[in-house]
Amino acid sequence: MAASVLPSAYQLSAASPDWLNKGDNAWQMISATLVGLQSVPGLVILYGSIVKKKWAVNSAFMALYAFSAVVICWVTWGYKMSFGEKLLPFWGKAGPALGQKFLIKQAALPASAHYYKNGTLETAMITPFYPMASMVWFQCVFAAIAVILLAGSLLGRMNIKAWMAFVPLWLTFSYTVGAFSLWGGGFLFHWGVMDYSGGYVIHLSSGVAGFTAAYWVGPRLMVDRERFPPNNVLMTLAGAGLLWMGWAGFNGGDPYTANIDSSMAVLNTNICAATSLLVWTWLDVIFFGKPSVIGAVQGMITGLVCITPGAGLVQGWAAIIMGVLSGSIPWFTMMVIHKKWTLLQKVDDTLGVVHTHAVAGYLGGILTGIFAEPELCSLFLAVTNSRGGVYGGSGGVQVLKQLAGGAFIIGWNIVATSIICVVIGRVIPLRMSDEQLMIGDDAVHGEEAYALWGDGEKYDGTKHGLYSDDTGHGGRQASGATQML
Repeated sequence: MAASVLPSAYQLSAASPDWLNKGDNAWQMISATLVGLQSVPGLVILYGSIVKKKWAVNSAFMALYAFSAVVICWVTWGYKMSFGEKLLPFWGKAGPALGQKFLIKQAALPASAHYYKNGTLETAMITPFYPMASMVWFQCVFAAIAVILLAGSLLGRMNIKAWMAFVPLWLTFSYTVGAFSLWGGGFLFHWGVMDYSGGYVIHLSSGVAGFTAAYWVGPRLMVDRERFPPNNVLMTLAGAGLLWMGWAGFNGGDPYTANIDSSMAVLNTNICAATSLLVWTWLDVIFFGKPSVIGAVQGMITGLVCITPGAGLVQGWAAIIMGVLSGSIPWFTMMVIHKKWTLLQKVDDTLGVVHTHAVAGYLGGILTGIFAEPELCSLFLAVTNSRGGVYGGSGGVQVLKQLAGGAFIIGWNIVATSIICVVIGRVIPLRMSDEQLMIGDDAVHGEEAYALWGDGEKYDGTKHGLYSDDTGHGGRQASGATQML
């Protein structure tokens, strides 16, 4: 290499300043990538395979579109609304986060940190030692997966154009409120409500918002509601596996540093998920006579969701208890209460997101208020002397705070999501036409997941690809690779 192209000492020091912790920055970028992989391809694969064959493309595309749209909205205005200067006690001021490449001066709290009367700091500032760009991207993938999880309630009938409008509106008027209130220095953070990694901000909000949106969009066709088999169970497991393994970044990255707390969070996450999956599976065996693969996936998800608000705040034994409850209570609400409660039957929540995310997320938040260990709480920079109910002192009050914090997230999402759906519905039909609902992907996208010759599928090569359907019978010449196959 020529000497003229070697980086100078100044350039090296500027790229790696003294304050930069390379280990923390590397872990944060890895965590963000893991969370991103949960959505793309994780949930893209899971959604595309767990639905009926005719909705595979549409379901996968809803996730793919949402991820892309959130990235642009997040860096343009969403990040600052969630982690910027305070506009209201529950909302930050909008603004761009483009070109944010230097040290984070205030990651979780703006200039509104609470002080005791004697001037000592009650709630410390969080100052990770890595570039702002790492934080912006890390929080971006969280925002994206929240919207994608919400989509699980709407699969198989929401107008794709309405969905394209819904994504930026819900991110702006719903997600950013929960994020700022609990993570960005808002009133719930200062009050001491614990949400380690998004049990409330992501799962409770997406579960409630998904159920609310499903009410406004309306149900699938009756033929789809009565029979909606997965088109590929093995691919569903592949998507679920990406979701599970990606949760190491989901929960392990939230201390904003590679420390003891992050290790505890990753271990507890896997303990709770495994316990929950086993409990759900055994309940299926006991009451239905056989284990369900889809049921096991649901149990895995409820365990991952339940541990999220307390992943780095509880001990391993508590994670097992949380797994037992997350594998049984959401199972009961889905398998028993849902079948007896008229409201739940009326609203067509396609993948039961209200059970797997809203119920499991709220349950996890409450259990965090019970089991949060004082020393781990101090590592998380919660309000001084925070502790779970089993540790005495002010622990009983913590449970009430968790209940109240969850109630705010539920109320806000019901109202905000309803307003968004009503507004969109006046411009774009929320639900597809009955003709589109009968046909599925081919009517909506002009594409199908499994375009098998002779199976009735049609693919318009003039619009979507290089070749026509009859490549071997007078169509355009296929490539050499295709001819070899």
